[in-house]
Amino acid sequence: MTSFDTSPQLTAWRALLALAVVFVMLATTGWTAVHRHEGTTALKASLTAWERGRVAGRQLPDPQAAPARLSRFFASLTAAQRARLAERYPLAVGNMNGAPAALRYRANRIALQEQIGVERARTRDERLSPAGQYEAGRRMHRFESMTDRDRQILAFDPDGSGRVAEVFGDLDRAERISVVVPGVDTALLTFQRTNRRYSAPVGMAEALYAAEREAGPTTPTAVIAWADYTSPAGLGIDSATAMRAERGAVRLNALVRGLPGSSPVALFCHSYGSVVCGVAADALPDRVADIAVAGSPGMRVENAGQLHTDARVWAMRDADDWVQDVPYLELGGLGHGEDPVASGFGARVLSAREARGHGGYFEPGTDSLRNFADIGAGAYDSVRCAGDDDACREGLPGTTTAGRA
Repeated sequence: MTSFDTSPQLTAWRALLALAVVFVMLATTGWTAVHRHEGTTALKASLTAWERGRVAGRQLPDPQAAPARLSRFFASLTAAQRARLAERYPLAVGNMNGAPAALRYRANRIALQEQIGVERARTRDERLSPAGQYEAGRRMHRFESMTDRDRQILAFDPDGSGRVAEVFGDLDRAERISVVVPGVDTALLTFQRTNRRYSAPVGMAEALYAAEREAGPTTPTAVIAWADYTSPAGLGIDSATAMRAERGAVRLNALVRGLPGSSPVALFCHSYGSVVCGVAADALPDRVADIAVAGSPGMRVENAGQLHTDARVWAMRDADDWVQDVPYLELGGLGHGEDPVASGFGARVLSAREARGHGGYFEPGTDSLRNFADIGAGAYDSVRCAGDDDACREGLPGTTTAGRA
C-alpha cells in the first residue's frame, strides 16, 4: 500500500495529472457521454398499467410510495390477489420495493419469460444487422438462465443495457444481509461471467455468501448481487463524475429501505460502486451497519466523517490494483475525492492480501474475501487489518471499547 503524502508539490502534480486525464477523456469520449438517454420503456409501460389498475374494487397504490406503505398493501391482499398482480404487472411488481421478496421473484420470472419471447423474435428480425441479431441471442440465453428455478431475481429491467439484482439465501429469515455494489460496465450481459467469474456481480455474491456461511455457520445470512443501477460504460467521463453515482444512490437507498425485517445490512462496494455508496451514505437507514469499499477511486469526500453516517467505514486495496494510480481529488466535478485507504481518510483499513488486482477482491482464498465475509457475518473479531497492528479492530462490537467508527 502506498503512503499518503500531502506535500504541496505532490498536490500540484496530482492536480496537473487530473487535468491531463480529463483532457484525454474529453478528447476521446466527449461531453455527450454524460447526457446519454436512459430509456425504461418496458418497465414504464408496466408501471403505467399498474397506475390504472384495481384489485377487489380498490385503486392500486402509487408504485413509488414508501416501501412500508406498499408492504402494508400487499399484506392486506389474499395470496391469489397477489399472484394475479404479479401476472398482470410483472415488471412493476418485480421492481417494487416493499413487495414481498417471493412475489418479486415470481413476477420477475414471468417478466423474463416475456422478454425471452421478445429477444427470440429479434434474432429472426431481418431489419436488424447480424450483430444486432447476435446480441438478441445473447440476451435471450441470459434471460433463459435467469429463469432457472433456484434463482431469486429481486429486480429486472430489460431496457437499454439493463438492470438486475439477485438474492442468495433467504432474505426473509436472514439475520444479516449483505449487498454487493459493483462498478463500471455492469449490465445484464456482464451480470455473470464464466471467465473471470468472481469479477462479475453474481460470482462476487456467490463467493461472499459461501464465505459468510463459513465465517458464521450459525448466523443465517443473505447476499444481494445488486446491479440495479445504470453504471458508467468504461473509463470515460461518466466514470469520472458522480452523475451515475447520484442516480444509483437513490436506487440503493430505495433497495435498503425496502428490505424485509430489521436485520443489519452491510454494503460491499467495489470500484465505482464505492462512489455510489459514498453518495448514498448520508441518507442510508440506521440498519446499515457497515460500508466496505475495495479498489475505490474515492467516495466523493475528503474523509470518512464527511459521509455523515453512523455505519462503520472499511477500506482495502490490493498492492497490484491499478486504481491506486488515479488522481485522488475532485476538481470541477471530475474525480471522486480522497483515497479511502489513506491514513487521513479515517476508514478501518483491511488486508487485501492475495487479492488478484482490481477485479479480484472476491476471489476465494483471499484476505479480501475473508474480511468481507467476517464483516457480513458479524464476526468482527476475525477481521485482518492491513498493517501489523490491530488498528482496524479498535472499538468493534465485543471489545471493551465497543462502538461505531
